[in-house]
Amino acid sequence: MTTLTLVYEVVDVFTDAAFAGNPLAVVLDADDLSTAQLQTLAAEFNLSETAFVLPPDDGADYRLRIFTPRTELPFAGSPSVGSAWLLGRLGRLAPGWRVQSCGAGLLAVEVAEDGGPVTLSGGLPSYGEELDPAPLLAAVGLSADQLVGVAPRACGAGIDWSYLLVHPDALARLSPESSLLARIPTTGVAVVAWEDGRARARCFVGGAAGTFEDPATGSAAVGLGVFLAGSGLQGDGSHDYVVTQGVEMGRPSTLSCTVDVEGGLAVRTTVTGSVVQVARGEVRVPRR
Repeated sequence: MTTLTLVYEVVDVFTDAAFAGNPLAVVLDADDLSTAQLQTLAAEFNLSETAFVLPPDDGADYRLRIFTPRTELPFAGSPSVGSAWLLGRLGRLAPGWRVQSCGAGLLAVEVAEDGGPVTLSGGLPSYGEELDPAPLLAAVGLSADQLVGVAPRACGAGIDWSYLLVHPDALARLSPESSLLARIPTTGVAVVAWEDGRARARCFVGGAAGTFEDPATGSAAVGLGVFLAGSGLQGDGSHDYVVTQGVEMGRPSTLSCTVDVEGGLAVRTTVTGSVVQVARGEVRVPRR
């Protein structure tokens, strides 16, 4: 009996060097698989995210479903950037601005010529009320004296993160507690040291997605622009900023971002990153 298989590739996202950035599995042509089968494959790869490229709907050029080893996500930056880059390299997506459909709606992606960086537009910006810092600090193992600047808030551009601004030296001291992270109502906690258009960040996921640190988090990077604008740290106009992440994990990542601000609030965000292909193979189709 013939065993059915699907082609997959593993790419490193938000880096120009292999074995850095955020590793992502991209599975092609999984059109006929059920949600349970997709989740089984994501658990098998056991990476922070696995992306499945599917036929387009809603006027998009392609559709993406994104899974952690434990659950499906409506949106994530690394799968969006990495999948668009791979489709461009394979000739399945022409260079230029294209439209991705995912759980967060229709998002614009710009595919560069010859395997260059991919730019992803964030989703609808959301800017929440001030948050009590105590649960967030406890979840990442910090004390109140490490906070700087503005109050923490839940913000996002596709999915919401809880943002904490801290002293730069606090990033090396973080000691996340999984049980406390699971109680955070947003996707997770983004701990950020910010200065003059540059951010050093560490991002911790909790709840249904499982508990882990991400070496590069595109959704948190675009959400940071929303946080900065709404907190008065970026004035009206268009601003560039760069997020460095994954250093403490030994997988340094660079996320180049923009935020457009009108009336003190973000109206558009983007994140751009390079991608490197590291593996290719076939995986068996799970039983239904």
